[in-house]
Amino acid sequence: MKWTGRFAGYNAESFRRDCLSGLIVGIIAIPLGMAFAIASGVKPEYGIYTTIIAGILISMFGGSRFQIGGPTGAFIPILFGVVMQYGYENLLIAGFLAGIMLVLMGLCRMGGLIRFIPRPVTIGFTTGIAVIIFSGQIANFLGLRDIQKHEDFLSNMKEIGMHLSTVNVYSVITAGICLAVILITPRLFPNVPGSLAGLVISSVVAALLFEGKVATIGSTFGPIPSTLPSFHFPDVTLERIGQLLVPAFTIAMLGGIESLLSAVVADGMTGTRHNSNRELIGQGIANMAAPLFGGIPATGAIARTATNIKNGAVSPMAGIIHGLVVLLVLMLFAPYASHIPLASMAPILMVVAWNMSERREFFHVLQSKTSDSVVLLVTFLLTVFTNLTTAVEIGLILAVILFVKRMGELITVHKVLPDPSSKHAKVRPHMVTEGHDCPQISIFTVEGALFFGAASTFEQSVMRTLQHRPKILLLRMGKVPFMDTTGESKLASVVKTWKNNGGMVLISGIQSQPREVLKRTGLYAYIGEQHFFDHTGDAINFALARLDQNRCAGCRHFAFRECAGLSNPELSPKQANPDMHPAHQV
Repeated sequence: MKWTGRFAGYNAESFRRDCLSGLIVGIIAIPLGMAFAIASGVKPEYGIYTTIIAGILISMFGGSRFQIGGPTGAFIPILFGVVMQYGYENLLIAGFLAGIMLVLMGLCRMGGLIRFIPRPVTIGFTTGIAVIIFSGQIANFLGLRDIQKHEDFLSNMKEIGMHLSTVNVYSVITAGICLAVILITPRLFPNVPGSLAGLVISSVVAALLFEGKVATIGSTFGPIPSTLPSFHFPDVTLERIGQLLVPAFTIAMLGGIESLLSAVVADGMTGTRHNSNRELIGQGIANMAAPLFGGIPATGAIARTATNIKNGAVSPMAGIIHGLVVLLVLMLFAPYASHIPLASMAPILMVVAWNMSERREFFHVLQSKTSDSVVLLVTFLLTVFTNLTTAVEIGLILAVILFVKRMGELITVHKVLPDPSSKHAKVRPHMVTEGHDCPQISIFTVEGALFFGAASTFEQSVMRTLQHRPKILLLRMGKVPFMDTTGESKLASVVKTWKNNGGMVLISGIQSQPREVLKRTGLYAYIGEQHFFDHTGDAINFALARLDQNRCAGCRHFAFRECAGLSNPELSPKQANPDMHPAHQV
């Protein structure tokens, strides 16, 4: 059998490596799946179901060879908010709708849009999510009792403060043991998953020494079933769809961003290239299927994907095996999971939050003290104190506004004249002075994109010259790479005003994109094809031949080489211009 595509060159050795990697990642995924589910406000087994179903389907249908999918920390604030506001059943519907949206995004080839999300926005909301996850585990770490969970950060912090007197020493010891093992294990036993070792050791200690004194999964959520739930299609109504469209869109957007970021990380580690649109479709299929078996939304998990690669994965088979490993563990060891203390789960999520916080990048951007710092800080604060949807929306809007402002400031419009001291009489801004400026020809060099954020600057700079009633306007546009309809409108306004005052507009060096815009709008024809030149020198020669020589007589500006002869027609051409050149080469 000949393998093609993502399985090209696949053989028995590849399968062995995939089995080893899948086994390791599967073991790592089990405590994470349960922890993410608990933090999201649902039963721990729902995280296991998601790991199995979504993990297998993302590997089968996704666009990355190495992607490991499942529940992730990034989803915790969103899912917790949906559960608090709408309930678990509606969370399943929101996840299903998000899956449909992801499939549509992939079919519409929107996978490449990830590169347009500014880095300060992603760092801001990722760090904000990390703060929410970390702070959300303080109560379990300390074993606080009678805690009421709220949707907003400040209310949860107030709740913790009000119940600090209920600290459970046994929970703190259990959590401390788990945290210590998680931190020490990678140094002593690099190949052993620290989260699993911490979970097992702290659970055993709690069972032997603190039985009945710390809250467990079983005492809080009941026993974990050892089988997958039966197929169940949620009760979908138009009213529910209307209520859940915004949460579903938020889940879809975050899922798409996280999965594509994870795929990019995998590409960087392996030198491969993922298919972003296929990845979105795969994520969509997984998120449509998982809710049908009680699973919560899933996406690509960066840490587990990196672990998959580091342990020698070759193909998507590793991700499929990882899901099968979790299924096998569920069937064989589910009863034992009920004895896991909640205090043992807290350090796992705290470490996840710490690792995902991107703290170095966060402080690096802040220290730059640029507009990116503002975008980062606003996105971070809104993520923590409001919600992710608001944070991303305002963060993106702010980033766009600041980007447009920066781009608008980059455009330069300089009035220029030839510099006779340069080799080919290149035009320079410094040549234009009060006593040295042609009254009939105004030459402007325009540099930068002529778009809505800069078009007014261009128009105002050029129109100031009109008060001197020059006959000809020459625009040097060789350094205008882009023009939008607003830029075209402002240019059209200048051209029409100039023509209405009896003048003429010439354009030199225009690039292909602005030229096409002018042709589509009809401005190119209005200006006249004969008024477009490849070189400024040709345009100047054209303009000089059409001057009002009566205005030239007696002029002492001498802006061009030819001006001496035009100012005093009695001089011979050689006398008027001893350095005659057949054409300007500017």
